Amino acid sequence: MERNIALRLMYNGTAYHGWQVQKNAVTVAETLEKALAATVGHPVRVTGAGRTDAGVHAETYVASFRTSSRIPLDKLPLAVNTRLPGDIVVIRAAQVPDTFNAIGSCQKKEYTYRIYNSRLGNPFYVNRAWFYPKHLDEAVMARAAEQFVGTHDFRAVRSVGTETRTTVRTVYYFHVERQGELISCRVCANGFLYNMVRAMVGTVVYAAEGKLAPEDIPAILESGNRTLAGPTVPPGGLYMTKLWYEEDVL
Repeated sequence: MERNIALRLMYNGTAYHGWQVQKNAVTVAETLEKALAATVGHPVRVTGAGRTDAGVHAETYVASFRTSSRIPLDKLPLAVNTRLPGDIVVIRAAQVPDTFNAIGSCQKKEYTYRIYNSRLGNPFYVNRAWFYPKHLDEAVMARAAEQFVGTHDFRAVRSVGTETRTTVRTVYYFHVERQGELISCRVCANGFLYNMVRAMVGTVVYAAEGKLAPEDIPAILESGNRTLAGPTVPPGGLYMTKLWYEEDVL
């Protein structure tokens, strides 16, 4: 009998060309599929909670797959991890209803973008946070971030890429907090457009630089014009940090 299994995992995305399987690039999904296939003894297709881009990390991530293997769920993570490189780790495995699908069943996602805001760089944050040497006022960034909360058309903060039926999304919160030299931008929504978080962070950084006022953001969203918003910040500072499912899967 086939089982539908959900995995909770985490990964450092620096060495990968994003989550999604691609023809000529090493991706997280492909690496995981190979390790799972070797573990369960048949080819495996995984469905992931979202398409993280090249260089983006996940402190928490959910993937689901089907298998006829009888391997006990408590043994599965360790068995897969021995076949995975050290930058991808499976934490837990659980059997889920047949209707469960890691992306379709996901209700909300939280991403965190980290900025290392210091005059001097820090080697331990290379590819883990965006090094930004000019002082940023996190209070201005927080005021700008608040403007994104709510249900809006987010066309102005997406890169042209994956085509979607609608560019309307609901952002539940966008918090900006500083701890020493590290600024964390945490944003939660019912879904994200291509590069949306990185463009939103670029826009709040623009506000801190005085290139736009926090109060300009609603009009920028209204315009749908990508060139009016801030730049798409580098991928290394972005992490998927939280996922919500109806079923308490993992």
